[in-house]
Amino acid sequence: MTIKKNIGRFVFFACLLLSMACGTGIAHATDQYEVVVHPGVSEKTISKSSLRAIFGMRLHAWPDGTAIQVFVMPDDAASHAAFSKEKLNVFPYQLRSAWDRLVFSGTGQAPNTVGTSEEMLAKVAATPGAIGYLNKSRTDGRVNVLQIK
Repeated sequence: MTIKKNIGRFVFFACLLLSMACGTGIAHATDQYEVVVHPGVSEKTISKSSLRAIFGMRLHAWPDGTAIQVFVMPDDAASHAAFSKEKLNVFPYQLRSAWDRLVFSGTGQAPNTVGTSEEMLAKVAATPGAIGYLNKSRTDGRVNVLQIK
């Protein structure tokens, strides 16, 4: 009887691991958010580590010296969670924790929060040095899309 239980547990965990492995591949294949910047930003590509430093509020200027203005959706927005996981490989609560630590210690500030995709597009398009994220279907010629390398 214990052999059957052990085999059952093994099969269950094997299926669980297989489904997790398949799910991970699917998540990366369906990335739906783009990193967008103000048209005046000369960068066309960015490394994942630089992107994480920017959204972690640790990198404050573009290579040409222009100040970076970070725009994000509210913590509870589905788009914020999806972007954080897809592009930054962090959970939203980890970003919030880092931002709160900067604010409460007096060593930095949190990013600018916008309420809608339309507001994100307008703010990034109008603010020199701005960076944010949008659903691929929402991007247009008013902002540039950064490629992550």
